[in-house]
Amino acid sequence: MAHKPVSDIKKGSILAWADESGSFKRQESVFRDWISNKPDAEFLAEKDRYHLYVSYACPWAHRTLIVRSLKGLEDIISYTSVHWHMGEKGWRFATPEENLPGNTTPDPLHEGYTHLRDIYFEQNPQYEGRFTVPTLYDKKTKRIVSNESSEIIRMLYTEFDHLVGDEFKSVDLFPAKLQNEIEAMNKWVYDDVNNGVYKSGFATTQEAYTTAVTTLFASLARLESHLSSSQTPYLLSAPAPTEADIRLFTTLIRFDPVYVQHFKCNLHDIRSGFPHLHAWMRHLYWDYPAAFAATTQFEHIKRHYTRSHAQINPFGITPLGPVPDVLGKEEEVPSVRK
Repeated sequence: MAHKPVSDIKKGSILAWADESGSFKRQESVFRDWISNKPDAEFLAEKDRYHLYVSYACPWAHRTLIVRSLKGLEDIISYTSVHWHMGEKGWRFATPEENLPGNTTPDPLHEGYTHLRDIYFEQNPQYEGRFTVPTLYDKKTKRIVSNESSEIIRMLYTEFDHLVGDEFKSVDLFPAKLQNEIEAMNKWVYDDVNNGVYKSGFATTQEAYTTAVTTLFASLARLESHLSSSQTPYLLSAPAPTEADIRLFTTLIRFDPVYVQHFKCNLHDIRSGFPHLHAWMRHLYWDYPAAFAATTQFEHIKRHYTRSHAQINPFGITPLGPVPDVLGKEEEVPSVRK
């Protein structure tokens, strides 16, 4: 049967992000300003000036919560998670009556705002872009600073160091001697893995799906090889977690619970098919609990994907497995136990 022409897919649908070949195309972020600690900065790095709007479900937003914790910025930058459900109007805020895990509340800065889009229309009533998380908001000027996750996390690396203790100043997530390697890895990991799961799940032709999923698993094998030869528990033989680890973690922690079944990324799962990646992921999750475990909310993750993507899962059924969501640090599935 021929695939449905892209021109026939409802505007605003996730599947409308596919091109005429059926391949998923991610749109560019619109807001790209920068927070700085320089005295003349338009957006000066100050305590309690900025607020992050995130979704626990979203791997791109998840990056910002991990970095916020690792850099000791919990008392400096506030945050709110939206509800896990994304409807026709995009991300919405939870109501006071809803009881969801994590810091999932009504918008604390704008009384009466029900959706994230309201903040975008506050900036420009004629705004026609996407309403994305993470959104970094300046409470002082009532402006969106950035909605590009890769740039938001880099703002948090050093620009607020004058406000944190020495133990957090010393956390270097983008060490100079590894920057070239991190940048090189970022490029193919983003294209093939972070975005690769979406290319697989949102493909609208068999050919586009096959290309995406085979590329995805070839790149997972490449990462497995990197970790098998790493001299430390981290990517690139780094002595501690770096940006490369953070950017990969938020995809892999969602892989078995969501991407295997929902996005048809089912050549292998992580826990039985990639032992080094599995060990690396659990090390971050269990040994850095405030940064990696506490910011991972599986209820949001599983319900968002399975109940927001009606084009993929029209009945909104959320699979029960895998159980548990994350194995213990020393646990293995029976097929890989020695």
